[in-house]
Amino acid sequence: MWQDMAGTTETMLENERDLYHANIKLIYLKLENLQAIGSFKLRGAINAICKLTPEQKREGVWTASKGNFARGLAWACSQEKIPCKVVVPHSAPAAKIQPAIDLGVEVIRVPVSLEEWMGIIFDGNLCERVTGTFIHPSFATDCIAGNGVIGLEILDTLPEVDSIVIPFGGGGLTHGISTAVKHRKPEVQIYAAEVEGAAPLKASLSEGNTVFIDCHHSFVDGIGSRTVSEEIFREVRKVVKDSIVVSPKEVAVALRLLVENSHVVAEGAGAASVAAAMTGMAGKGNIVCIVTGGCIDTDVLVKILQGELPS
Repeated sequence: MWQDMAGTTETMLENERDLYHANIKLIYLKLENLQAIGSFKLRGAINAICKLTPEQKREGVWTASKGNFARGLAWACSQEKIPCKVVVPHSAPAAKIQPAIDLGVEVIRVPVSLEEWMGIIFDGNLCERVTGTFIHPSFATDCIAGNGVIGLEILDTLPEVDSIVIPFGGGGLTHGISTAVKHRKPEVQIYAAEVEGAAPLKASLSEGNTVFIDCHHSFVDGIGSRTVSEEIFREVRKVVKDSIVVSPKEVAVALRLLVENSHVVAEGAGAASVAAAMTGMAGKGNIVCIVTGGCIDTDVLVKILQGELPS
């Protein structure tokens, strides 16, 4: 059974899936895909912009993002007419980048390798073509604090929550939510959701320290990388019970079920938490899945709804 966080829909899903053998109880959806930009990234972006000094606002800001944070920062900057630039890899999905362009930001595409892109993400000083205050999409303290509000909203709306499943990308969302939730209700279990071929947190948790993996990307383009930053890992390992790794096929099935049964359009990363919960590995009781975003290319969505697995 599914229910959104506002309690407005409740749909019984048919037990038609060989992929899942879980004893599923009640799963709640925290619909961050309904934010103004279609993603939770707006929360951190707004909080970061609010903390800038007048001088920093005049000089402008920039970030490195594959899409959702670019759009979030663009929206936040447009409200105060703050100059904004976004560095994106050439492979960034058009569905996530064009809305940022429409909001007036300058988008700089760079034909870099995965290793070089990770360098830009982990160190904002590496991109010499851009000036202004760098706002990291995952590690900026103000962004993490903004993400934490999601956890407080969950506790306010569903005090009896038992587990929360969070798609794990850079780790800022998991860090923010878990910190807020554990402070008020330590017994809540926090699970990360990752996708096969791009699950550095699972590998790092198994080894007890950060490791690099061979990263193979799928249509689930909003999460997954070669490694986890040591700073994020140091904090996340204290509060995350485990990382649940699901296949792209499981994510596609979960995404299709969200659309057909709950009328919720999620991107791959947003549906990963639902796929993880449906494995039965996220505990029992009241489980909250963070549907992080709904910015999905139309062609990809159509293929999934037709029962195909996008490449």
